[in-house]
Amino acid sequence: MLALVGLVAVLAGCAVLQEPMATPGQTEAEVLARLGTPTGRYTLPAGAQRLEYATGPYGRTTLMVDLGGDGRVTASQQVLTEANFAKVRHGMRRDDVLLLLGRPADKAGEYMNRQTWSWRYPTYECQWVRITFEPDGRVRGGASFLPDPRCDADE
Repeated sequence: MLALVGLVAVLAGCAVLQEPMATPGQTEAEVLARLGTPTGRYTLPAGAQRLEYATGPYGRTTLMVDLGGDGRVTASQQVLTEANFAKVRHGMRRDDVLLLLGRPADKAGEYMNRQTWSWRYPTYECQWVRITFEPDGRVRGGASFLPDPRCDADE
């Protein structure tokens, strides 16, 4: 019985930690009332829009809410995932990376006028993903995974 109570407590805790999502069919006004002002707004084809809700710089999630041309939600998802990081390819444009992953947690200047962007994401390994851009705004290489400097090695 005690094990069952513990399991219920853990599952309840997981439910609380879930990011609020937008539901397909909701209006933009309903999304804004529930989630607040987006951290970014991107134009999609056919009058559609993507609303970004980034929790950075220390958060590990970015919710993207897609609105159709009619202003209603067509999809919403947490985009900071290894599956999305795998979509980043050499030569990809900076704007396309923003559309895919949202704003980074950190931006750093690099050698030869390159810039590296970093995102924290949900992982047990305490990593973050880094993407370097050439001066022309295109990805150099792809995504790389490194230890998150915010993690304490002693813990």
